[in-house]
Amino acid sequence: MGPTSSFGNGFDFMTTIFPFIFILIFLFIAGTIVYRVVQHFRNSSSPQENHYARIISKRMDVRHVNNNNNMNNVSSSSRTYYYITLEFDDGSRREFLDVKNLFGLVIEGDTGYAATKGEWIVAFERNAGQQ
Repeated sequence: MGPTSSFGNGFDFMTTIFPFIFILIFLFIAGTIVYRVVQHFRNSSSPQENHYARIISKRMDVRHVNNNNNMNNVSSSSRTYYYITLEFDDGSRREFLDVKNLFGLVIEGDTGYAATKGEWIVAFERNAGQQ
């Protein structure tokens, strides 16, 4: 009689479950990369639209990544994403990713013409009467 595990006859975690989990993790990572590349190209190829809008809010999203290798060396990095929410003449609001470093140049309440491409805000021209 051959060796058995506590799970029943012939069940081996490493040859049965581990490959399945490894494939799922690989597919998740590959899918995330493909999604981000497609999203980037969709935004960059979108037509630029200009709308009169008011800046409603601004926010930052800081994402941290910690890496720990087998030598007990820890490295970390972070990336900050900046978002600007606009309100349009019809009362609708939409949040855009700031890809042109406008975050520090505008304040909440500013009105003017916003240029957007897909999910990105690429320019904001403030009304001449505002300071």
